[in-house]
Amino acid sequence: MLERFRRGWGVVMTPPARLLLRAGLSPDVVTWAGTLLTVVAALVMLPQGWLWQATIVLTVLVCADSIDGQMARLSGRPTTWGAFLDSTLDRIADGALFMGVALYYAGPGESRLWAGAAMAALVIGQVTSYTKARGESLGVVVAGGLAARADRLVALGLGILLTGLATSGLLPGWLGWLGWALPAALAWLVVAGAVTVAQRMAQVHTQTTSATG
Repeated sequence: MLERFRRGWGVVMTPPARLLLRAGLSPDVVTWAGTLLTVVAALVMLPQGWLWQATIVLTVLVCADSIDGQMARLSGRPTTWGAFLDSTLDRIADGALFMGVALYYAGPGESRLWAGAAMAALVIGQVTSYTKARGESLGVVVAGGLAARADRLVALGLGILLTGLATSGLLPGWLGWLGWALPAALAWLVVAGAVTVAQRMAQVHTQTTSATG
């Protein structure tokens, strides 16, 4: 659903992309740096229970995720390798985010149930991305779905932020129920991810069987 906003976001990312190009940085360097910072922030801050603080840092990093692509377009040198690298490292960054949440629930969050839900959401999210990539490698159009990557990141980010604020005591006591925001987000991600995988499999099945039938 949120994929439609990418074009407008590319316009926002143009000034910082130009600045980085003038500094002599390549898109690949920015891709690697952004992924490394995301992994470190997720695996250091989230397991410590620094939830709302991690959300701020990770939001900046996730929002900057499109800078490398914009840099490649502005330089007139978009490459197949760059697109491959960006997609591959996105999977690593996503994995670190969900692993961080799972480690939080294995530690200060004290819930095996939600640690397991975080890992389930991670697996389903990776399969969601794989179905799209694999379908497109077969020449099939795979689009949309209930929970594309942007939707998953927004849901997870909101859940982490609200639960972090509720458990840190920064919110009034009557808003303590927001501590369930992250578990609710994880539950939604598992269900919506499974639905998205089914939707994309149905798209591939329809197109491949109609082409051969």
